Amino acid sequence: MSYQALYRVWRPQSFIDVVGQEHVTKTLQNALLQQKISHAYLFSGPRGTGKTSAAKILAKAVNCERAPISEPCNECPSCRGITDGSIPDVIEIDAASNNGVEEIRDIRDKVKYAPNAVKYKVYIVDEVHMLSIGAFNALLKTLEEPPKHVIFILATTEPHKIPLTIISRCQRFDFKRITAQAIVGRMKLIVEETGVECDEQALQIIARAAEGGMRDALSLLDQAISFSEDSVTIEDALTVTGAVSQGYLNKLAKAVMERDAASGLGFLEELLAQGKDPSRFVEDFILYYRDMLLFKAAPRLEESLERVMLDEDFQSLANEMNPEELYELIEVLNKAQQEMRWTNHPRIFLEVAIVKLCQLQKSKVQEFSGDLQPLLQKIQHLEQEISDLKRQGITLQDEAQPTVQKKPQRSSRKGFQAPVGKINEILKQATKNDLMAIKSKWSEMLNRLVHNQMRSQAALLNEAEPVAASENAFIIKFKYEIHCQMAMDNAKFLDTLSNTMFELFGKRIQMVGIPDEQWQKIREDFLHTQRDGEAGDEVHQNEEEPLIAEAKKIFGEELVEIIE
Repeated sequence: MSYQALYRVWRPQSFIDVVGQEHVTKTLQNALLQQKISHAYLFSGPRGTGKTSAAKILAKAVNCERAPISEPCNECPSCRGITDGSIPDVIEIDAASNNGVEEIRDIRDKVKYAPNAVKYKVYIVDEVHMLSIGAFNALLKTLEEPPKHVIFILATTEPHKIPLTIISRCQRFDFKRITAQAIVGRMKLIVEETGVECDEQALQIIARAAEGGMRDALSLLDQAISFSEDSVTIEDALTVTGAVSQGYLNKLAKAVMERDAASGLGFLEELLAQGKDPSRFVEDFILYYRDMLLFKAAPRLEESLERVMLDEDFQSLANEMNPEELYELIEVLNKAQQEMRWTNHPRIFLEVAIVKLCQLQKSKVQEFSGDLQPLLQKIQHLEQEISDLKRQGITLQDEAQPTVQKKPQRSSRKGFQAPVGKINEILKQATKNDLMAIKSKWSEMLNRLVHNQMRSQAALLNEAEPVAASENAFIIKFKYEIHCQMAMDNAKFLDTLSNTMFELFGKRIQMVGIPDEQWQKIREDFLHTQRDGEAGDEVHQNEEEPLIAEAKKIFGEELVEIIE
């Protein structure tokens, strides 16, 4: 057959043609120029990344008649003989089929003979990890101290299977996956040289399907050229690679985002009718959402995207999705992928996954909307009430009294100190009717505090009671000083209590707390300093006598009857 596959025709013949492995080729070129060639090399890395090609290029470079040079000339008889395989001093061994002890012993016996046509005898052992333990042991001593005219180059895709005793005797070079951009650049050069018309997006699809292997990419390109008629189109590349077009993925992702299970299942049915593999499709869909997540995190790192191309539909969907939703979608699809591996009907799990994605999104959005709507309605209602109050000429407390003390009364080292001046001002204006009005609403106020999730604060008022009240303020007496301090230091509690009193009385009423012991002393001092008898009588009428209060404490308020 005269026709050769593209990856054979375009196999690299110089280090400059080895794409994406500059860290390896530059090191080897410097070693060639400085004549620091090692006796053994280990080339490891994924398939199709240039390990065997680099080994043959190195074999030509060390045996080139123009050495020392960084690149083989590919013109001298040595380079041409190694390229076409006519020189027997460069031996390629497939360890997958020659992995026994006898084959390695044969190499060990022949390694001592000098080369016939070139300066160095080079052994290239491919898939060296397939050798048996006995074969490795037979190779060990020869690999460590070979004759000066022998170079070993070992190539493998699974270096972890090679004994450490072998690895330690070699210079190791790790070949990495070739980026999609580098693969596209190499394929552009090939199609230009061969005169084949090819869509650039088709090349990108092939490069991403190759998963970092140049040989895989050239094989797919060769197949796409044979499949196409005049030029390689996007559809040709999708058909050859078995991938799903991004347009379908965008449509399906939009259906999931809009919670339209019917459309999602319709798109899925259309794809499966075209012969797409369900397992391959779910992998493409996971990579699609993975790329969307990476795009949202780092929009400029386009090279990190494995599956998608940044078209307008993809970017629009990415802007509408949040990372939490993408985490959920990837988790559901990953679980479906695991279940599909152990079933004879993967289509069923794929359809269930699509429906689950739509319902998952729907439940999340409905839950969020259900929590948010009542809050928005309450905010609008409060804004309307404030607007009505302002139209009636009523100013809010924060607007009318901007200089009101904002910080609650703090305790000193001696304990809580009640504001004596403020309490005396309240006592001067106190009336019995105001006090009875506060007491009549006291139990209802406690119930509202409990309803507003202030149970712990409401418990502080169980041992407290109003003892004096004026039109705009009242005094509340606490049985224990610590309870008074905790209540007066809690700004949130004071705001909630003020709002509750406003709801009950329709006006702002200031509250002042005082411990029981301090109340008795302040009350007595106030009564003694009053020169006006009427003021003293009014306070006596508003407040309970100590004897009456003590009787209530001993016998209970329901058993004590007061006769005026």
